[in-house]
Amino acid sequence: MSQIFIPIGINIILAVSLNLTAGFLGQLPLGHAGFMSVGAYAAALFSIHTDFPKSISFPISLIIGGIVAAIFGIVIGLPALRLKGDYLAIITLGFGEIIRVIILNMPKITGGAYGLKGIPKETTVISVFVCVVVTIFLIHALIKSRHGRAIISIREDEIASEASGIPTTYYKVMAFSISAFFAGIAGGLYAHYIGILDPTGFGFMRSVEILVMVVLGGLGSIIGSVVAAGALTVLPELLRGFSEYRMVVYSLLLILVMVFKPSGLFGRYDFSLCDVARDISTAIKRLAHRNKLGMDEEAGK
Repeated sequence: MSQIFIPIGINIILAVSLNLTAGFLGQLPLGHAGFMSVGAYAAALFSIHTDFPKSISFPISLIIGGIVAAIFGIVIGLPALRLKGDYLAIITLGFGEIIRVIILNMPKITGGAYGLKGIPKETTVISVFVCVVVTIFLIHALIKSRHGRAIISIREDEIASEASGIPTTYYKVMAFSISAFFAGIAGGLYAHYIGILDPTGFGFMRSVEILVMVVLGGLGSIIGSVVAAGALTVLPELLRGFSEYRMVVYSLLLILVMVFKPSGLFGRYDFSLCDVARDISTAIKRLAHRNKLGMDEEAGK
C-alpha cells in the first residue's frame, strides 16, 4: 500500500508547488527537479550526520531541505525573474543540470555516481499525508490572500500590475521560493522513502514529468494538480502489462486528453473552502426542509 500512496503524495506536493509558479504566477520553470534534489540531499545529509532521535531528526531534516531549496530558489529567482519572456525556463533548466553535475562530482559529500547511501527510511504514508495536506492548505490560503491576488494579477497583466503599484519582482521571487521550498520538502520525503539517492533520478525528464502533471490537471487549479499527479503516478503501473507498448499507450492517452481538453482536466477551476461549507449548509437545509414536509404530511393524514 505504501508503495503506491507515498509516490502519489510526493508527486502531489511537487505538482501543487510547481502550479504556484507555472499556473498562478504564469512563469515557466523547467528545473523543479533541481530544487527537489537540493532538498533531498540536504535532508539526507542532515539525517546521516546527526545523532538526534528519529522522531525529531526526520521532521527537522524535511524543514532544512525545504529551507535550503528555498534559498536556492531566491538565488536563482532574483536575476531570472527580472527578465522577460522564456529566460526563466532556460535558466532553471540550466540550474537543474548544473546541480546534477555538481552532485556527481562531489563523491565525498554526495556519494557521486554511486549514490548517497545509509539514509534512514522514515517516510510513512501518514507523514506524506500530513505534508500533502499542509502543502495544499498553505498554497490555497496564499492564493486566496491579498498576496495571492497580486500573484494572479501578475499572470494576467504584468505591466498593468506594475503600473498599479504592485512590486512584481518581490511577488515573483516570493512565489518562486515558496514553490522551491515545497519541492525541497518533497525531495526530503523521497530521500527518506528509498534510502539511497542517485543524481540521475533528478534529471530534466523528471522536471518534465512534474510539469506534465500540472498542465494535464490545469494551470491554476490545485485540485487538478492533485488528480493529475495521482493519475499519472498510477497509470504507468497499470499499463505495465502492455510491456514494450506501455509508454506508447501512456503517451497516446496524454495526447488525447490534451487534444480534447487543451486547458487541462480542470482548467482553472479550483475548490474553495467557503464554497464547500456553503454547499454542505445548503444540503443540510434542504434535508431538514424535506423532513419537515414529510412530518407535516403525516400530521395531515
